[in-house]
Amino acid sequence: MPELPEVETFVRSLRPELVGRTILAANLLWKRTLAAPSPPEFAGQITGQKINGLTRRAKYLHLELTGLHLFIHLRMSGDLCMRPLPHTPAPHDRLILELSDGRALIFNDARKFGRAWLTAHPEDVTGHLGPEPFDPAFTPEVLHANLHQRRRQMKALLLDQGFLAGLGNIYTDEALHLSGVHPLRLSDTISPAEAEGLHQAIQTVLLTGIKNNGASIDWVYRGGNFQNYFRVYGRAGQPCPVCGTAIKRIVAGQRGTHFCPNCQVI
Repeated sequence: MPELPEVETFVRSLRPELVGRTILAANLLWKRTLAAPSPPEFAGQITGQKINGLTRRAKYLHLELTGLHLFIHLRMSGDLCMRPLPHTPAPHDRLILELSDGRALIFNDARKFGRAWLTAHPEDVTGHLGPEPFDPAFTPEVLHANLHQRRRQMKALLLDQGFLAGLGNIYTDEALHLSGVHPLRLSDTISPAEAEGLHQAIQTVLLTGIKNNGASIDWVYRGGNFQNYFRVYGRAGQPCPVCGTAIKRIVAGQRGTHFCPNCQVI
């Protein structure tokens, strides 16, 4: 569930808690949480590493260590929190990193889909990703050119992390509605003006999501308020905030998709 704004919220809240701390020990409670390296290698390599930075790439949290990089992807139900030591593992705790300030970083994941990678080469984990929506190099012109290099339905293409990094179901629906683009529209039919509007809409909904600490729509992610500003997502049958037409729900790209049939004409 966590998309770019939710992950960015984690990064901003955890950065002052983690940067400058040293990892004293690692307790891996669910082996499959670790994508790479092997558990013994992980325990040996991460012990003694200092956390020099915490950033985000797409939906990945990136802990910059001393010569290594720890990536965490929360997937459907992952959560990260700080707890004082000693810490008795709670249900669904998958990875515990004991820190030099007497606390621990806890990765809790009820559905077990979340993953962590420890690597010396960040591109091994994130090299497949497309541009960041806020990268200055990602311009409306670049978006238009990239759209015309494909011939795919817009909803499915915007969800493709290799095309554009960080968008998920919620923010894709919201950006498409704000820009007036139908989710089933083919990407190579988008005009330069429409690409410019879509580019602005993507940045606007993501910035609004970040400003509101993301969206809280279930028990997995808490504390966000962006759900109070949804234009279409999860509002099937309710009036469009622009024209009053009932919001419609379809399946696009194998995902539940919400749009206004009046404002977003294919």
